[in-house]
Amino acid sequence: MDLTIVSGLSGSGKTVALQALEDIGYYCIDNLPANLLPHFASSLMDSPNSLAAVGIDIRNRHFLETLPDSLRSLKELGIDFRILYLYADEDTLIRRFSETRRRHPLTDLSTSLVDGIRNEKQLLASLAQSANMEIDSTNTTPHELRSQVRNLAGARDGSAMMLQIVSFGHKHGNPSDADFVFDVRCLPNPYWEKTLRQQTGMDEGVINFLSSKPATMSMIDNIYDFLTAWLPAFETENRSYMTVAIGCTGGQHRSVYVAEQLAKRLKELGSRVQLSHRELI
Repeated sequence: MDLTIVSGLSGSGKTVALQALEDIGYYCIDNLPANLLPHFASSLMDSPNSLAAVGIDIRNRHFLETLPDSLRSLKELGIDFRILYLYADEDTLIRRFSETRRRHPLTDLSTSLVDGIRNEKQLLASLAQSANMEIDSTNTTPHELRSQVRNLAGARDGSAMMLQIVSFGHKHGNPSDADFVFDVRCLPNPYWEKTLRQQTGMDEGVINFLSSKPATMSMIDNIYDFLTAWLPAFETENRSYMTVAIGCTGGQHRSVYVAEQLAKRLKELGSRVQLSHRELI
C-alpha cells in the first residue's frame, strides 16, 4: 500500500492537493483523526486500490499529539507512507482568508486571523520537519498546484525523477523550495531595449536578442552540463523530484528564456520536466 499524508497550513491548498490525488486514482479522505490513521490504512491493505491519501491538519489539533504513535504503527504494519506538507507566506494566507471570508480554524473572539496563522505554524512545526515533500503555494494558482501534486505523485513510480524548472525574479525573492538556484543577471538585459521591455522570454524579439549573445548560450550550456552531470547522482538517492530555479532581476526576460531552453534540451534528453514561470502568472 502507498499512503500519502497531506498536511500543512490552512489556506495553503490542502483540499486542492487531495482533489488532484483523487483525480489520478487515489482513495482520499480528509480531516481524519490522527489516532484512526493505522486502522484506516490497515483496512485498505487488501483493497484492489493500493493508493490512498489522508488529510490531517490543525482541525485535528486534539488528536495531533497522537500522530507520532500513529506513524510508528504504520511502520510496524509495513505500510509505505509519505508526508506532503503545503504552506504559503503569511500575507498570502491572510489575503486568501479575506477573499473567501472563511474562518481560520484557530480564530475565535479573542484570537485574530494573524495570531491564528502564527499559532498554527508553531503547532505544525514538528510535522513540517517530518515531511518528505513540501510545496510552497504562495505564488501558485490552483491549476499549477494540481499539476505539481500530480507530478510529485507520478514521479514516485520509479521510472525517473521529476525535474521542476522555475524562472523567477530576484527582486521578488528566491523560491524557498529550490534545490539549485542559478543567477543569470550577468547576461545582457533585453529590458533596456525599449521595443523589448514589454515582452517576455517567450516572445520572438527577446528570443532573437538573447540567442544572439554568446554569453547567453554559454550560460545555458554550462547549466545544462552541470545538471546532466549531477542529476543521475541525485536520482540514485531516491529523490522523487528536484527544483532548479533560474533567476534574473524581474523574472520576465532572461530567466524565462534560459528556463525555456534548458527545459527543451532536458526533455529531448528524455528527462521528466515540469516548467513554470513564477512572475508570469
